[in-house]
Amino acid sequence: MQFSGVRLMARCGDALVFDKRFSASQLSEAKQGASGAICAQIDAQLENLKTPRPAMALPGTEKILNFSKPIIMGVLNVTPDSFSDGGKFLDPIHAVTQARRMVAEGAGIIDIGGESTRPGAVPVWEGEEANRTVPVIEALKTDGIPLSIDTRHSFVMDKALTAGAHIINDVTALTYDEESMRIASASEAPVILMHSQGEPATMQDNPSYRDTLLDVYDYLSERIEACRAAGIEKSRLILDPGIGFGKRMVQDNLALINGLPLLHTLGCPLLFGASRKSFIGAITKEEDASKRLPGSLAAAVKAAEQGVQILRVHDVAESQQALTMAQAFRDASIIDAAR
Repeated sequence: MQFSGVRLMARCGDALVFDKRFSASQLSEAKQGASGAICAQIDAQLENLKTPRPAMALPGTEKILNFSKPIIMGVLNVTPDSFSDGGKFLDPIHAVTQARRMVAEGAGIIDIGGESTRPGAVPVWEGEEANRTVPVIEALKTDGIPLSIDTRHSFVMDKALTAGAHIINDVTALTYDEESMRIASASEAPVILMHSQGEPATMQDNPSYRDTLLDVYDYLSERIEACRAAGIEKSRLILDPGIGFGKRMVQDNLALINGLPLLHTLGCPLLFGASRKSFIGAITKEEDASKRLPGSLAAAVKAAEQGVQILRVHDVAESQQALTMAQAFRDASIIDAAR
């Protein structure tokens, strides 16, 4: 990941008081006249941007998450009502088969969810959610597959971790359930903190932001500090801007995708999930979520080119092929430049 320039922004309350772009060579000049605190923040952000993310250990296993290249996270919805594949993998046997298929196709993590959090989704009793997910985790735990539990309920987190899940993926960044922070802190599991706005049933009714990118940045920064205060080390945290979760259909999602480099300055690995989502349909006029593969691949490659470490996708083989080609183009460019 390389950048030819930087954008310096500052705001006071709701007002953006400074917003200017500089070439990389102009950065020192741009810092002149700024306060010591601002210069220190710029230096810290640049250091976070430049520093490779260290590998993360997975509890109960010798496996690690190695962020030297993008990791594909395969989506496994064991639900009857998920927006693009609801009901396909509700049967545990079908779910386990699909998980193993995705690993064979190149998935480095399987993300297992038992409650749909699509816009307008009806909440699920956490006991039912656990009944959907735990048998699948138990069936896969001896396969050596890194497993993530996609839930906002502490009860389900606890049951899933006991069953053999390695990662917690909470779309509410451990805010929905007051016990979630305690469960996450007591475990050694990596935790994915996602930005969302409102409840799934109503989150698309009227989302609003002062500045989408800066609001999401500030929220994730605050959640990092909340986790650290609760005893969760920053080295265990992964951040997700929450594409499609309480976002205005096109403008907010595109602002976040184009602004991913800023989120890297928080110093944690980033997860990006745009696969088959509605904003792709809004742009391409494709209403059928299952037919949004081309748009999903374009978004995934864009995110990978901006250094995202984990890509959450439904179509693993196709995503792996697209990323392999994108990497080949980058490698060839580097070789040509060195000649």
